[in-house]
Amino acid sequence: MSIPLPLGMPPSREEPRGLVEALLSGRYATLGDVPARPGPADAPPIVPASALTERPARDIVAELDASAAAPEPARWRPVRYQLTCAVADLDDVLAFTAPAPLAVYVTDVDDSALAATAQALTDAGHIPGLAVGHGVDAIADFLSVLAHATTGYVARVADADGALALLGATAAALSGFDVREAVVAPDPGRLVRLVPEATDALREILLAVEVDDPGVVARDLAVRGLVTR
Repeated sequence: MSIPLPLGMPPSREEPRGLVEALLSGRYATLGDVPARPGPADAPPIVPASALTERPARDIVAELDASAAAPEPARWRPVRYQLTCAVADLDDVLAFTAPAPLAVYVTDVDDSALAATAQALTDAGHIPGLAVGHGVDAIADFLSVLAHATTGYVARVADADGALALLGATAAALSGFDVREAVVAPDPGRLVRLVPEATDALREILLAVEVDDPGVVARDLAVRGLVTR
């Protein structure tokens, strides 16, 4: 599987990507709130599209209001757009077009429909979002869809434990290990031992993890040995 060019990433790299390199996204109200110097684990920050009144100096994820019209093409585009919707609005979102890839979180989807919703989003060319709060079986079924999709997925978690669980679970989904066990008891040692090709494959699926404080989560992951190479 290769990373789609519209995500703004090269299809190949001279150096292997670290496991948490550019993994963690923070959410900011304005461009002025975005840290001037991103750390190695910092992914493009999330900023409301309505606050992007000028071209950003760095890559940005633009969050859309689901009730607003689709954005018009401009002289620049974000790494991706992102929106949150309800199940009742999913059909409209599936037909939604934007001038950059679109990640979608469905707020009220229950565990039994999580995988089917992810499948519908990937079939439409959108990037499914996995929010914290779903059960282990639902996460495993979700990842069984994403392991065979070309879109990748994004996630929201509360802390480093949540990020570690998704890293472990995604690795397990790609390698045939027990995904449910990886969610409940992720093994940092196994992740650190991944060969560069496996790390790249994992990160082609897990595009970014949204957290409240990327710096704190990065430090917590570094303590567990999950540092960028």
